[in-house]
Amino acid sequence: MADRIDEQFREFVSSRSAALLRTAYLLTGDWANAEDLLQTALTKTYLAWLRLGTIDAVEPYARRVLVTTATSWWRRRWHGEKPTGSLPETSGTDGADERAERDLLWRFVLGLPPRQRAVLVLRFYEDLTEAETARLLDISVGTVKSQGARALAALRRRMAEEGLEPAASRFGSKELAPGGAVR
Repeated sequence: MADRIDEQFREFVSSRSAALLRTAYLLTGDWANAEDLLQTALTKTYLAWLRLGTIDAVEPYARRVLVTTATSWWRRRWHGEKPTGSLPETSGTDGADERAERDLLWRFVLGLPPRQRAVLVLRFYEDLTEAETARLLDISVGTVKSQGARALAALRRRMAEEGLEPAASRFGSKELAPGGAVR
């Protein structure tokens, strides 16, 4: 039985670890922390494998562990200055204004409270429904809606403070479809 569990776990890790790592990165904003977070989540998932019952329960459980562990780490860690041996370059552009805007937007996202950030990541980057997000975070659908609305309002406010306009408004009244295509 232990061999069967190990094989199922290996299959799960090989098929889903890339997506889980992406979620971990979106929650932490740092690849090294995301890898640590994923390892912790996979360890906890492996230890709970028998309790989970069905293979369908494994990924939601792993995502839940990612979110709760990231929130726990966020509460415990100091997020101030980080020492470095060399000074960063003062300005180095790659020539793409979109990349600078995206990086600035990510800093804004990372500045959101952990629950608001988790709601945005799960709703808009993992493309989960409000109900799935609520179930994963163990909150009500109304809380998902309110946390999402507050997060988006905060992002809009921060963008306005920086003099940035949302990408959709640059295309007039047309909406942007997923992938940036204009509808």
